[in-house]
Amino acid sequence: MKIVIFHDYIGAIGGGEKLVLTLAKELGADVITTDVDRSSVKKMGYEDINIISIGNTVKISPLKQISASWKFAHCNYSYEYDFFIFSGNWAVFAAKKHKPNMYYCHTPTRAFYDLYDIYREKHNIFVTTVFSIWVQFHRKYTEKYIDHVNKIVTNSKNTQKRISKYWNKGSEVIYPPVDTSRFKFNKFGDFWLSVNRLYPEKRIELQIEAFRKMPDEKLAIVGGYSPGDHASEYASNLLENLPDNVEILGSVSEEKLLELYADCKGHITTAMDEDFGMTPIEAMAAGKPVVAVNEGGYKESVLNGKTGLLVAANTESIEQAVELISSDPKNYKFNCQERAKVFDVNEFIRRMKEEMKND
Repeated sequence: MKIVIFHDYIGAIGGGEKLVLTLAKELGADVITTDVDRSSVKKMGYEDINIISIGNTVKISPLKQISASWKFAHCNYSYEYDFFIFSGNWAVFAAKKHKPNMYYCHTPTRAFYDLYDIYREKHNIFVTTVFSIWVQFHRKYTEKYIDHVNKIVTNSKNTQKRISKYWNKGSEVIYPPVDTSRFKFNKFGDFWLSVNRLYPEKRIELQIEAFRKMPDEKLAIVGGYSPGDHASEYASNLLENLPDNVEILGSVSEEKLLELYADCKGHITTAMDEDFGMTPIEAMAAGKPVVAVNEGGYKESVLNGKTGLLVAANTESIEQAVELISSDPKNYKFNCQERAKVFDVNEFIRRMKEEMKND
């Protein structure tokens, strides 16, 4: 069976991109997308995947999102493949022409739903007006194309609830894959690690401010952002006035990332109501404890007190958790590595193949 995966765009490599490229590798599938950062794909070790671009997007939000949706709605590969998988917010616009299909939903577009008011509050009246008009029309058309999806699979019970609430659709939970065999423990080093796109909803400023109060601890932040997304101003602000003990490394190669996981003291993540979050699993696979906010998918992956600590989303709670774990991080190592096995890539592929057969 010839399979293809449609994905919004491949720029900065995050959890969604890792999932798509891992799935493509394991299924022998092609990937169809819009923008492609080939250097990022190579850094993560997926250069052998056949990635087809249907054209670049406009690098201004929301024109980027609109142009991606238009390109997917108007492309046609229906006679070239036997099964179609969609990933992301805009690739699902290809669903009408491409069946049988499955949608791996990372989350209903949060700017359209649970984060709508938060996005509106961040901008002046002109930008807010444009944003509101865009959401009104794009949300309506997104929901129409969702009706052409045969089956929805999603990444967590947390996202499953959103799908039910906002779309009134059922879905199956298949947790995202982590190739746990690639992650090794080397040592509990002298720094904490944060791995995330530099987006406002990741609340990286909480991490920075917490470590500003802990000059004896170090924090290394890995991650970038894609041009035309809503993150450029936020990322620029993060780079200003960094304390001496915090470093933003930007995007790094897969080999470097594995090295950072192997050598760090622990992992920290603070995203707002995260859909699921793969980085805590990666950290645990390397035997490293996790400090995560007590929200969203983190509550499904991190075992509080056993593989790390779930904390309130404020600097004081983060600071206390980092100091507590730093006093004896080795206590968490065994539980972390055992917990990560639950989310191994082999289980993900088995479940995905099962759902494809049952379509």
